Amino acid sequence: MKIGVVILAAGSSSRLGYPKQLVDFKGKPMLQHIIDVADSFEFGTEVLVLGAAAKEIKDKIEPKKFEILFNQNWQEGMASSIRAGLEKSLEKEKDLEHLLILLSDQPFVSKQRIDALIKEQLASNSEATFSEYDEDVGVPAIFSSSVFPYLKELKGDHGAKKLVYDKKIQFRTVKFEKGNFDVDTKEDVELLKKLEKE
Repeated sequence: MKIGVVILAAGSSSRLGYPKQLVDFKGKPMLQHIIDVADSFEFGTEVLVLGAAAKEIKDKIEPKKFEILFNQNWQEGMASSIRAGLEKSLEKEKDLEHLLILLSDQPFVSKQRIDALIKEQLASNSEATFSEYDEDVGVPAIFSSSVFPYLKELKGDHGAKKLVYDKKIQFRTVKFEKGNFDVDTKEDVELLKKLEKE
């Protein structure tokens, strides 16, 4: 089973004054945490998409087996990074069967969460499996190759969940508590410091 993974880390967080990918979480940058979690699996392809502050971020992480891809169009929004990550993944493995998409600012992603997504996707033979939180769906998510053409059509700041509404794809969900927590403000960083000790 050929599964690829793309970590999207191209966005900026001007409200913080420094790249949110480098926010400290349990003694390491948040992005490094996601890389380490993903690296514990044997994926067929591993791509890390950087954009804003790429050099600063690159200098402070250990990419492990991930190939770093600089998305020159990162200001377009998340869609451009999804497209770039998918294209690079297919360039590395043209017979890719599934693609897992992760974000750099969801600190509570764990090996168990990813494992649950993959197992649900493979067991159900679904077009996609999304994380579910706060009565909504989103990433982390995994997509079958039948959905790749739709991912390539995404535009602007729309994430992959737009496909649920536009393309009416058949999907499954896996519960992800704290999945809606991401880091964009100094208040988020302060809250993260409290939550990481729980």
